[in-house]
This record gives sequence, C-alpha cells and structure tokens, in this order.
Amino acid sequence: MNWDEFAHWGQQISKWAAAYHQTLSDRPVRAQTAPGAISAQLEPAPPETGQPMETIMADFERIVMPGITHWQHPRFFAYFPANAAPPSMLAEMLVTTIAAQCMLWQTSPAGTEVESVMVDWLRQALGLPTGMTGVIQDSASSATLSAVLTMRERATGFTGNREGLNAKGAFRIYCSDQVHSSIDRACWVAGIGQDNLVKLPTQGPTFAIDPDALEAAIQRDIAAGHVPAGIIAITGGTGVGACDDLVAVADIAQRHDLYTHLDAAWAGSAMICPEFRDPLWAGAERYDSIVFNPHKWLGAQFDCAIQFLKDATPQLNTLKIEPEYLKTSGAEVTNYSEWTIPLGRRFRALKIWFLLRSYGLDGLRARIRNHVAWANELAEKIGSIEGFEITTGPILSLFSFRCPGDDDMQQRLVDALNDDGRIYLTQGMFDGRKIIRLQVGQFDTTREDVLMAADVIRDVWGSLS
Repeated sequence: MNWDEFAHWGQQISKWAAAYHQTLSDRPVRAQTAPGAISAQLEPAPPETGQPMETIMADFERIVMPGITHWQHPRFFAYFPANAAPPSMLAEMLVTTIAAQCMLWQTSPAGTEVESVMVDWLRQALGLPTGMTGVIQDSASSATLSAVLTMRERATGFTGNREGLNAKGAFRIYCSDQVHSSIDRACWVAGIGQDNLVKLPTQGPTFAIDPDALEAAIQRDIAAGHVPAGIIAITGGTGVGACDDLVAVADIAQRHDLYTHLDAAWAGSAMICPEFRDPLWAGAERYDSIVFNPHKWLGAQFDCAIQFLKDATPQLNTLKIEPEYLKTSGAEVTNYSEWTIPLGRRFRALKIWFLLRSYGLDGLRARIRNHVAWANELAEKIGSIEGFEITTGPILSLFSFRCPGDDDMQQRLVDALNDDGRIYLTQGMFDGRKIIRLQVGQFDTTREDVLMAADVIRDVWGSLS
C-alpha cells in the first residue's frame, strides 16, 4: 500500500466508523455467534500474495463484524464500559500514525511531557493534593501489580529483587472480599501467593471492609511471625460497587507502617464531581498508590489507566532498571518506563489531552451525573416488577437485582436477555447468591436507552415465567 492508497482508505474507514456509531443502536449488543463460527471462516494458512483492500474490507464486514460484541452500544450495561469518545479516537489515529515508542524522554519528549501534565490535570480534577505525581499504565491490573511489587520490596527493605524471597517470611496483603480478581493475580505474579492475600468481611451500606477484622488480622499475623506488607482498599468494587472507609483503613495502615493502594478503577472517574467525594473519596489523599481508568467512565479510548503516587520513590526503587543503552545523558529528565513494568510505552496521554479539551470537565461531569441519576430511576423501575428484588442498591451507577426463582433462574434470565440482543447484562455473586448486575456508563447512552432496560427485562421475563 502506498501513501495515496492509505489516504483513500483512511477516508473510507473514517466514514465507516461514523456510520457504525450512528447506527449502533440498531444492532444486537452482544455478538450472536456460536463458538468457532468466526475462525471457521478464516483461511487456515497465510496468503502468499497480497490482496486488495476492497477484498479485505469486505471480509471484515462479512466475517469479523458478526462476531463483535458492541462495547460502544448505548445499551451496554455489562461489566464496566470501555468507552471511546470521538476526540480520543482521533487522538489514537494520530498516535498510530506517528507510531512513537515513548519509553524514555529522549525517545519522545512530547510523549513524556504531555503525560506529566495530563496526570496532573487529572490529579486536580479528582481533588487530590499538590505534590502527588503519577504515571499512565495500560490497565488497573498493571498498576495494582506495580503497587503489590512495591509492597513486597518495601517489606524486604528493597532487597527482594536482588536476593530473592527465600527465607524472608510470608508477606501478607490485606483487602476485603469484594476486591477485583486482578488483586489475586497480582499476588500470584509477585510471588506472594493466594494464601497470603487475606480477604476480610465487609459491612454497612457500602460493603466496606470491617476495620476491626482488619486490625485483628494484622495483629494475628504479627504474632504468628508473618510479615504484613500492605493494604489494598477499593472505591467502587466490580461486583456491587463496594467502597471501603478510606480513613479507617489509612489509620490502620499508618499505625502499622503499611503501604497502601486504592483501587478506584471504575468509580474514580466520578470523583471529578465534588458531590460524590464525601464519603466515597474522603481519605484518598493518604494513599501511597491510587489507580483509576479514564478508559472506563471518562470516555478515553481503551487502554488508559492513571496510577497516582504520593511518593514515586518506592515504586522506582522496585521497578527501575537502567542498562547503559537506556541511559539519558545530560539533563535530568523523567523516563516513565522506570515507573512501570513494561519497557515499551504508547503515547496514551494524547487522547486524554484531546478528550479534556474537547468536553471540558463540566461536559464530562454532566454525563456522569446523568448516568447516576438514570441508574437510580432504573433500579426503581426494575424493583417494581412483580417478584423482583433489588439485592444491592445503586452505588453511583451500579446496582444488582434478582428475579423470582433460584440461582439457575437468574442465569436463565441473563442468557435470555443477552440472546434477545436489545441490552447486555452480566451475572455475579453476592452474599452466597447469584445476582444480575447492571451498570450505566456508556459514553453516549441516553435516559431513553437506560429506562428501556426495564421494559426489555419485563418482556423477556414474561416469556420465561
């Protein structure tokens, strides 16, 4: 392909993209294909000769698109959204065109310096204190792993990377039973082990970790000769939106000199709205590490996670490695590859710059406030369906419910709703029972789209009962 052809097909694909988004509501939300149906249509061996773009695009429409679950659909109520606001998509086109590798300041000075400023813009937007710095990660999972590795190294006096972990004791990390599975995986990868991730019960209307149970668990581990290393708190847990009492957890961490990480991957975006900060964000400024994902609720093209750090030094002492070929001579500069696990880094900051300048914080706040209000309306409508139960009320824009019947019936309803295609939901478990969870957060959803979910649920339930 030459550059004239590239320009032609760039225009064609841009037109296709606009038409796709403008007609998304006419498509079923979840892919309506059987396992293996897509791969069966692909050639079993790579082509020996090149093929025209007309043929490739036709096959894209014919083969790929039927197998796509439409994450940008206005009635995508499953998981949490991976949004893609138009300005961030345009920024990603530029990033792809430039194709810069931003591992060091010298490999892309603009990549590093825009990142520094965008992290600070978002720090201000979330009401975090001056002096807190940070880095853009690919996802919350990577930020959490970075924090867990830092907890481990700090507990060894920063000797674990050099000496290994033999004979250094059992490192213990504490969290609630509502944390995301990425916390478990981080403990696996860090060599801490599942058995040393201490999950504690929750209490109260926001399903917060029980501080008395946390204090008791730390005391027991100290008495048993274990090594408490850190605490992971959550604001807006994936299951039902659980939010810990950040002040109470920070007090315990301070008493025992433990490193703290706050997982606010989804709900952190809502903290651009000051009215949501109390009590859900009170105490966040005391945490050593905080992660939130602009690619969820703020509309940044996936992938984009911000990890804020009260003091970057412990994480740098954990992750920084500087062979001669990565050294920058001359001026003191920031090399963000020393703050993260991957060496290679994309220019993720550009889409944040485009996004914030295009909508402004007021435009983004309006969307989040709408989603929260509409979720509360929808919960009332679903709760009024005969026999239905709101199992966990809305925390921001996430709630869960059950239909009449046992756990198998909950799954039957979820499957029937997703096969229907008008909305997309997922199941979960809470308090030993299967639940159906619903989260409002797609960037361009409307009140009509959201409230329509209750009508669809009523229709599909009628066909089952």
